[in-house]
Amino acid sequence: MHIVIMGCGRVGSDLAQALEEQGHTVAVIDQDPTAFRRLGSSFSGRRVTGVGFDQDTLREAGIEEAGAFAAVSSGDNSNIIAARVAREMFGIEHVAARIYDPRRAEVYQRLGIPTVATVRWTADQMLRRLLPSGAEPLWRDPTGGVQLAEVHTSTAWVGHRISRLQDETGVRVAFLTRLGEAILPSSQTVLQEGDLVHVMMRTDEIDRVEAAFAKGPEEEGGH
Repeated sequence: MHIVIMGCGRVGSDLAQALEEQGHTVAVIDQDPTAFRRLGSSFSGRRVTGVGFDQDTLREAGIEEAGAFAAVSSGDNSNIIAARVAREMFGIEHVAARIYDPRRAEVYQRLGIPTVATVRWTADQMLRRLLPSGAEPLWRDPTGGVQLAEVHTSTAWVGHRISRLQDETGVRVAFLTRLGEAILPSSQTVLQEGDLVHVMMRTDEIDRVEAAFAKGPEEEGGH
């Protein structure tokens, strides 16, 4: 897919290179044209000088054909504004914003923008938010029969209990990542917007589990 990144600091340039290595096309936006030096000569994507929440700048970066947008500039406000413009004006589904002040994370999450606090930032976390489809294996047992993986979870599961998710998908939820913190859920824990769900499952059932997580809960039965 095509992915637009706002911010060409260390994080943005590393993310751009990682995405391009995975076969995606990438456009990077930065107000400072000298920042693009961090991308190196091998980077073949677009370099767009401008403000990342300006609609014309975003269009120049190819936002209208993009599948994901990452706001990783040095300003929290700029990042969240740009992320909201990408989602609300251009309909980009997979959006993530980097923030410096973790106290703002909950506010941003309520706006529907997944956030990554700088103190806990890793390229891996950002990649998972931009490319959420499929299970991301974290551990496998020596036989390869069982694995711990982060599985993309449809927003249709938000507001439902972990117990229902487990009953309908046949997996065991090992832990959640919520607002940058890992938590051990009980069966009564309710899934919230932005939760990352890590499950234990049989390797040969990955496709079935991914489909169940992506579909959402069965209509009958309520919760």
